[in-house]
Amino acid sequence: MQHDPVRIADTSSWLEKATTDIRSAKADLDVTPPILTDALFHCQQAVEKALKAFLTWHDQPFRRTHDLVELGMECVALDSELEVLLRSAAPLTEYAWKYRYPGDTEEPTRQQAKDSLQIANRVVSAMVERVPIEARPPGAR
Repeated sequence: MQHDPVRIADTSSWLEKATTDIRSAKADLDVTPPILTDALFHCQQAVEKALKAFLTWHDQPFRRTHDLVELGMECVALDSELEVLLRSAAPLTEYAWKYRYPGDTEEPTRQQAKDSLQIANRVVSAMVERVPIEARPPGAR
């Protein structure tokens, strides 16, 4: 079956950006000292972009949002098997803004960043597996 080339390109582009965010989060954890706040931001972004890729593939419009609960509910409406995984990712929503600006926010822990990266990896992998091979980013084909 021939797929729409625009939808393939758009989905692949979202997933490629998600995998780049995963790489960035890993790099933030690998430097000394680790850049934990930035790693958490990239984990949130990876999940957000992976969910948007899945919605794009299914031709489901979404509004401009960082809310992983909202995006997750839209994805679960298309594939109920995603519910448990996406519930585990929902707390990452706050990392879109929590550490981006100066304030009284306590610093995250390395474990928090590692756990978030693990969740982000699972979500990105799940979304990649749910689209056709030609819509996957080049490194995942």
